[in-house]
Amino acid sequence: MNFKLAAFADEASGKLDGQILAMKRNGVDFLEIRGVDGENIADISVEKAKEIEKKLSDNGLAVWSLGSPYGKLGITDDFDAHLDKFKRSIEVAHVLKAEHMRIFSFYVRPEDSEKYRDKVFRQLERFCEAASGSGVILCHENEKGIYGDIADRCLDIHKNIPQLRAVFDPANFIQCGVDILKAYDKLAPYTEYMHIKDALRECGRVVPAGYGDGDVKYILNDLLSGFKLPRTFSISLTELRNTSNRIGTLTAVPLPIGIKFSHSFYTNKKRATFLLREKWLINLRLYPCQDELSPKSYSFYCPQHFLAIQ
Repeated sequence: MNFKLAAFADEASGKLDGQILAMKRNGVDFLEIRGVDGENIADISVEKAKEIEKKLSDNGLAVWSLGSPYGKLGITDDFDAHLDKFKRSIEVAHVLKAEHMRIFSFYVRPEDSEKYRDKVFRQLERFCEAASGSGVILCHENEKGIYGDIADRCLDIHKNIPQLRAVFDPANFIQCGVDILKAYDKLAPYTEYMHIKDALRECGRVVPAGYGDGDVKYILNDLLSGFKLPRTFSISLTELRNTSNRIGTLTAVPLPIGIKFSHSFYTNKKRATFLLREKWLINLRLYPCQDELSPKSYSFYCPQHFLAIQ
């Protein structure tokens, strides 16, 4: 099973040119577009979207998803105006050739979640109705402070609104005190893609993937084994500024402070195992199998000093 990798490249640069440079340097071909040239993706015009799409296309890059803020609205706030803006972003998604859009399930105090459940569902359904027939898949991200902040409420959403897919974010669940593996088991069948993001349960601080309590290593191993459904990972992109030390087809790069996760692709045609003494980014170039047309590079952030590609 092959995986796509998308990046929140606005964490490498606020400017589109800087984002393109960072993506090309790190070998990431897809963008979860969130902020560009000082504007949130929800605020850019169709004309600006055309400029962005052309520049990305000219550089061999593409938009995977709109990392939109839709649904980050108080449940008692004006939804109609919010929905009108959402509809304009569907047009932007078409221009950018994006097939996915991330959304949220509205800010609700935990003690009011049951009180506003039906209203949350109605408003999510209106998002889905507005996107119906557009070719854009809406994906709900679990987030602290919204209705869908814990696994059970996310599961409730997806069971009742099956056309709405999931973005699985381990760090956000950790910050809400959720048992990650139980959440993963519940939501994997509904998950369209996953954020590679980790956090410490004790304080909620976001840390490099594998250094927190998000069971990222277990989930990735499970995904790479082909048992679960997500085919795309989305990461926070921080540029690697170190010089690579190349040995044959294996590249080992020391990780700078603050790196969260470098890109990973997977094929079940090959197997490789490495034991490491330090924290490294491993890049392994695998040559074609009989049914593959060209060599591919596979890279993993390896916090546990051990890497297995199966």
